[in-house]
Amino acid sequence: MTNDKLITGKTKLLGVIGHPVEHSLSPLMHNAAIANLGLDYVYLPFPIAPENLEVAIAGFAAIGVVGFSVTIPHKQAIMPLLSEITPLAQTIGAVNTVSRQNNQWVGTNTDIEGFIAPLQTTYKQDWSQKVAVILGNGGAARAVVAGCHQLGFAKILVVGRNMQRLQEFRHSWSNSPIAENLQVHQWEEVAKLIPQANLLVNTTPIGMYPNVDESPLSGEEIADLPTGAIAYDLIYIPKPTQFLEQAEKQGAIAINGLEMLVQQGVAALKIWLQQENVPVEVMRQALLNHLGLGK
Repeated sequence: MTNDKLITGKTKLLGVIGHPVEHSLSPLMHNAAIANLGLDYVYLPFPIAPENLEVAIAGFAAIGVVGFSVTIPHKQAIMPLLSEITPLAQTIGAVNTVSRQNNQWVGTNTDIEGFIAPLQTTYKQDWSQKVAVILGNGGAARAVVAGCHQLGFAKILVVGRNMQRLQEFRHSWSNSPIAENLQVHQWEEVAKLIPQANLLVNTTPIGMYPNVDESPLSGEEIADLPTGAIAYDLIYIPKPTQFLEQAEKQGAIAINGLEMLVQQGVAALKIWLQQENVPVEVMRQALLNHLGLGK
């Protein structure tokens, strides 16, 4: 199906807001799904500087935007501008998906769903006796922690470089049931945590294009990853990252961030279109083709 669909006054608007946003692969993925479904929607990138966020959101309401994705730097700043925030997004403290419901903006977070999707389907197992080790303690790590809790991990160990930020990270969950399974560790302790990891997740940007030769862990550290463990990198360019390449050499199962990108997009599209039938494979293939990784 070609993408030369006519845009008219009836075409419904979706999009992504960020600053910058020209690198976003979301338009590619969502427009491929929309074309496949034969719907009269279009998904556009909207570059919005932080100081224009409030007026832009008011403008979106005025022109009848159906919903939009939220990326850096707006995931937290947008929260006070929304009428309702789902408990899940509140737990994480960030919104990545906004939809228009009853003339109000409702914010949620589909990053958790995106992250856990492959762990619930392709690599499904009983996680209740398992240990997750998470590298990094930024916004992405928050979604990963919530996801690991949802999967039922016995222990969730977060490793970071800045003790104060680690303490704040831990403290931010103190009113949540997640707190009892969560531990924070300084980077110096990473070597003794790796052998315990059934799931090892990189939420740091280390190893992301153009720094393709970097990894958050040394070869020696990753050599202690148990065979059969899952190594999960939220980065998707390059594929595979140095981190995943090292892990696969140790006999680990590798998952890259492309699947999370696809699955959080699928979850968002279901909300906006109010339908369960979303062509996952079409979305995945559009990204793979674009990145030159097509089958």
